[in-house]
Amino acid sequence: MEFSEDNISRFRISFQNQEKHQEDVEVAFDEEVIAAHQLVVYNDEVNSFDYVIMTLMEVCEHSSEQAEQCTLQIHFRGRCGVKSGDFDELVSMRNEICRRGISAEIESYQ
Repeated sequence: MEFSEDNISRFRISFQNQEKHQEDVEVAFDEEVIAAHQLVVYNDEVNSFDYVIMTLMEVCEHSSEQAEQCTLQIHFRGRCGVKSGDFDELVSMRNEICRRGISAEIESYQ
């Protein structure tokens, strides 16, 4: 069957007699919590690559590859966000990194 106005007029569809139906639906969903803080480590001229890599592996539980990539970013960009999470979770990591003589801060982002 080809499309034409004659074919359309043969099918008289009306929604006038259909019942209006409205239903209140309660929608439940899990809110995804987005980490609003990150632990940022800054470059310095004191600590060696190996020392920073070892620290990130021990304190932030990074793999060796992840710690190495972060250390390269710290060196070439001057800083790197090494961990995201809740502020309370990051405080102890920041304190331990700083205790080891590496400069780190917790930054908020939206």
